[in-house]
Amino acid sequence: MIRRSWMFMVVILAGLATKAQTNTGNIVKPVPEVLQLKETGFDFGKIPQGRPVTHNFTIVNSGDTPLLLDNVQASCGCTTPEWSRDPIKPGASATIKVGYNAAAEGYFNKTITIQYNSQQSKTMVISGTVYKTPSTSAPINSSLALLKYQN
Repeated sequence: MIRRSWMFMVVILAGLATKAQTNTGNIVKPVPEVLQLKETGFDFGKIPQGRPVTHNFTIVNSGDTPLLLDNVQASCGCTTPEWSRDPIKPGASATIKVGYNAAAEGYFNKTITIQYNSQQSKTMVISGTVYKTPSTSAPINSSLALLKYQN
């Protein structure tokens, strides 16, 4: 009886080992990246408050089939992406124009998510520092006014 139980265990373990070996042959290969970003981020540096800025991100379709951008979404309303809804042919490139409304003073770091081919996504980042602009113009230099009247 013990011998029969022992043989039964050996057969079960051998079956599990064989199943484990066959499952490793069925590993799902990763889908190749078809959307290539020329750059994943852009730093605007220091920008004046109240002056919107834009940057163009270039994307390339490195796949064998047309690439369709389903959506391009920013992390907040102060960042606005613009892109073409037309499919991008294999080997071709396209531009995503990202605008930032520099209304709030201080450092910013915003993400833009590209959703494409109904199942994949990539993220880009814009950053910079918004500085406060003077509320009044520079005072009039009386010396300059005097020089203007002499000529």
